[in-house]
Formats: sequence, C-alpha cells, structure tokens
Amino acid sequence: MNEVIESVSKPEARKRIHRSAEEKRRIVEATFAPGTSIARVAREHGVNSNQVFQWRYEYRKGILGSHSKPTAKLLPVVVAEPEAVSTVPAVAPQPHNNSAIRVEFPGGVFVHVWHDTDLQLLRAVVEMLRA
Repeated sequence: MNEVIESVSKPEARKRIHRSAEEKRRIVEATFAPGTSIARVAREHGVNSNQVFQWRYEYRKGILGSHSKPTAKLLPVVVAEPEAVSTVPAVAPQPHNNSAIRVEFPGGVFVHVWHDTDLQLLRAVVEMLRA
C-alpha cells in the first residue's frame, strides 16, 4: 500500500508595514473627499479599515505627526436682521443681491463676506485677525 504524505506548511505571516506619519496623513485625507468610502480607501492602500478609523481619530486630535492639520473650531453665530448688515463701510464692494455675512472679531473688528468673496483671501484675513 502506497502512502501519500502531504506536507502541510503554515501560511506565512504577513509582515507588519510601518507607515510614515506623512503616508498616514495622505491616506486619512483621501477619506475626507465627499462620497468616499473609508473601506475602499483602506483596501486601495492595503490597510485594515479599523486602522484608518484610528488614524482619522489621531488626525483630528492633532497627534498624527507634527504636520497634521488642526481640527476646525466652531464659532458662535448670530443671525441679524438685514438692516444690521447694511452698515457696510464705503470701501466694501456691494454685490447685486446685497446678501452678506458679517463676521465680528473681538475688539470691534468685523469683516463682511459677500457671496463672491475670494475664499483664499478671506482665509488669509481671518487667520491674520485671529493671530
């Protein structure tokens, strides 16, 4: 009687991949795009989706390396009557539909934001005023 002996070998263990903070940030930032599936992004990068959720948590807390973006802070909002917004300085351009948002900073400094405001310019002004 012939015996057939099969050798059974253990499957090789997957090696742990150590990713840099920059790579983790890049993967996390890819999950913030509208309509993006976290599981799909994780699969594309060969990462378990639970790990990506952990990196997202660390990213939001600012502990995912030194270059992670700070989390957005919510600001108090007060809705005013349209007449209150009409007190615009003469230097501010007035749009056709006269709709604006008035952002007030401590010390009586305020900025009116029109519907067609350049967002990069607005971001620079707000960051300067917050400093």
